[in-house]
Amino acid sequence: MHETLENSGAQVQQPAATPALDWLADQGLAMQDLLQKVVNIDSGSRDEAGVTAVAHALAERLLAAGVPVQFEPVPGYGVLLHAQVNAAGEGAPIVLMGHMDTVYPAGTVARRPFRVEDGRAYGPGVADMKSGLVLNVFVAEAFARCGGLSAPLHLFFSCDEEIGSPATRELIMARVRGARAVLNAEPGRVSGNVVTSRKGSMVVEFEVQGVAAHAGINHAAGASAIEALARKTLALHALTDTATGVTCNVGVVQGGIVPNMVAPHAKAEVDLRFTADTDPDALLERVRAIVEEESVPRTQGRITTARRTLPMKPTPDYLLALYQQGARTLGFEVAGEFTGGAADSGLTASVGVPTLCATGPVGGHPHTEREYCELATFVPRAQAVALAVLGHP
Repeated sequence: MHETLENSGAQVQQPAATPALDWLADQGLAMQDLLQKVVNIDSGSRDEAGVTAVAHALAERLLAAGVPVQFEPVPGYGVLLHAQVNAAGEGAPIVLMGHMDTVYPAGTVARRPFRVEDGRAYGPGVADMKSGLVLNVFVAEAFARCGGLSAPLHLFFSCDEEIGSPATRELIMARVRGARAVLNAEPGRVSGNVVTSRKGSMVVEFEVQGVAAHAGINHAAGASAIEALARKTLALHALTDTATGVTCNVGVVQGGIVPNMVAPHAKAEVDLRFTADTDPDALLERVRAIVEEESVPRTQGRITTARRTLPMKPTPDYLLALYQQGARTLGFEVAGEFTGGAADSGLTASVGVPTLCATGPVGGHPHTEREYCELATFVPRAQAVALAVLGHP
């Protein structure tokens, strides 16, 4: 028995049950075991060895199921993981996407390793997004073991998303260009919803040069880089405009040498978020003007690094509806949400590929010590992804 879905006048057939779904139904504990394995590997951005170890742990499961895997080295960041199921299938592929890096520094796992409490898994990167990687691996394995695909199915896991994909953005866009669809397994929202549009992000690093002087004997001869940075911080934060969706946060500052010296140097890192209606080049120029302004006489500021992630354009209605219908047959409802968080789904949407994000298990409090994953959502959301793959025209 099949259900149908309208897609611009076409009838899309979606199976109500398949061998792949039946196989996934019994994989909850195996999913948890693999999640524990990869969460207990530190893999912060630029941790080459850690990211590579996560890739190999995931690949081990895929290879055991007969899924070909390739590693593409990205010096300084780790590797990209490529895998294919039904490579000889008809037409363009569907891509299951994710990232293997986290925001947590080396040593985090030793301080707070994977644990389960009251149905929730905790640990660094457990929601964002190691649970999503595991979900995608099991969906691929389900089809490798059970068949049922007509189109090729690709897995593509990157290694530097949490810092704006500086080394992989062009590779990601090239990899997905021409695909039928991308399902990006960022964590499902706390509400259970998926994400249908996102803000873009920009990270700007800048430094300020001042003039050193003895703070007690010759204070007036100095020019404080820290004071200049503080004034710039206030001006940068004033760029936040809820009406346009722009936010600005100076999140990291460093400066000075000793307390009794007027600081000769300071630096900062700034996070900006913006919608698709914002001109990112114009926003960067506003930031540059603030940084380069002589906010304290005899100080000089300059931008040292600027990198950005594109906003995610809205998911086509048909793709959201396809996922929703599959979820409904599995017994849960889901809606699409806009979020201020940026992701690589912005890159895939920018090259015209229909993209749906946050298809991973439900999770909350990412980038904090409270980060968690709702283990009970693993199987149904894996099945929902499988149905979306099967039902895609």
